[in-house]
Amino acid sequence: MQRTEQEPAAAPTVSERTTERAAVRMPQRVLDRVHAFLVLLTERPVSLYAAAVLRIGYGLLYLVFLLREFPHRNEMWGPGSPWTPTLARQMFDQSGWASVLTLSDSQVYFEICYAVALVTCALFLLGWRTRAVSVLFAVVVVSFHARAIYMADGGDNLMVLMAVYLVFTACGRRWSLDARRTRLQAPAGRTAGPRGGDLRHHLGDARTIVTTVLHNCGMFVIAAQVCFLYGCAGLYKVQGPKWGDGTALHYVLNIDLFRPWPELSQMIAGQHVLIAVVGYLTVLVQVSFPFVLFGRLKYPVLVLLLGMHVNIAVLMGLPLFSGAMIVADAAFLPDRFYRALGRLGRRAFQRTGGVGAGALVGTAPAVVPPQPSLK
Repeated sequence: MQRTEQEPAAAPTVSERTTERAAVRMPQRVLDRVHAFLVLLTERPVSLYAAAVLRIGYGLLYLVFLLREFPHRNEMWGPGSPWTPTLARQMFDQSGWASVLTLSDSQVYFEICYAVALVTCALFLLGWRTRAVSVLFAVVVVSFHARAIYMADGGDNLMVLMAVYLVFTACGRRWSLDARRTRLQAPAGRTAGPRGGDLRHHLGDARTIVTTVLHNCGMFVIAAQVCFLYGCAGLYKVQGPKWGDGTALHYVLNIDLFRPWPELSQMIAGQHVLIAVVGYLTVLVQVSFPFVLFGRLKYPVLVLLLGMHVNIAVLMGLPLFSGAMIVADAAFLPDRFYRALGRLGRRAFQRTGGVGAGALVGTAPAVVPPQPSLK
C-alpha cells in the first residue's frame, strides 16, 4: 500500500541551528568591520604626532644639509659644477627628472634658489602654512636631488620619497606654528556661532573628509615604503654569500671611502665574533621588521635599528642616510608616546624656570580644537 501522507521533516539539530545563526551573522560582521574601517579612514586622522615628527625631522635634516654644503654649493649644484646644467638637462630628457635649478645658468638665479630653499626648509620645520610650504619643500628636495643625482648617498633617495608623501599628510596639526594659530583662534571660533549656509557647511565637511582620507593614505604609504625598504634590504642580503658567511661587515669596515675614523673601524674589524653576530642580527631584524609592527616586539626592533643607523653614521660617515632612516622609523611610534614626550618636555622646561612653558606649540592635544568630522 502506498502512503498518501508525507512524513513530517525532522527538527534541525542544535549544531545546525548554530551554523545557521553564524551564517546569518557573518555578513553583518563583515559589514560592521567595513563600516569601522570607513569611519577610521574618513573621520579620524591617525598618527598626527608621528607626521609632525616626520615634518620636523626631514625639514631639519635638509636644512642642516644645505647649510653644511653652503661653501660648496656652486660646485655641487650651481653653474660652476662639473656636472653642468646642460648635461643635467640632457639627462632629464632620458630619465624624466626635473629641477628648477636648471631653468637658468645665471649665478644670481642659483643664489636666489638656494636662499629660497633654506627659507623653505626652515618654514617647513616650524610648520608655517604647512599645506603650501610642504609642496615647496618637495620641489626643493626633488630639484636639488635631480641636479646632482650622482652625489646621492641613499638618504637623498628616501628624502625625495618622504617629501612627496608628506605633501598629502596633515603634518602641520601638531607641534607647529599652524597648531598654535589654530589654538589661539579657537575661542573666537566658538563665539562666532554656527557657520552660515548649508552649502558652506557641507563644503567644509567634505574638505575635512578629503584631507583626512589623504592624510591616512599618506601615512599608510609611508609605513609601507619603510617596510618594503627593510624587507627588500634584508632579502637582498640573504641572497649574497658575504652576509651568509658573516664577512660582509668586515669588508665594509675596510673600504677607505667609508672610513672617516680609520683607527676605530680597524679596531672593530678585528672583533670577528662581534662582526659575525652583528651581521646576522642585521639581516634578521631587517627581514622581520614588516612582521613585528603589530605587536610589542616592534619596540626592541626599533631600538636595534636605531643603534644600527647610529653606527652607520659614525663608522661609515653617512649621517644624512642614517638620519633619514631614523626619522622614518619614528613613524611607527604611537601618538601616546609623543604626547608623553611632550608632557615630559613641558615639565622639564618648567623646572628650569622657563617663561611661557605652557605655550609650547601643539604639545597637548587639548589645545587643538576637535575636528567637525569627529563629532
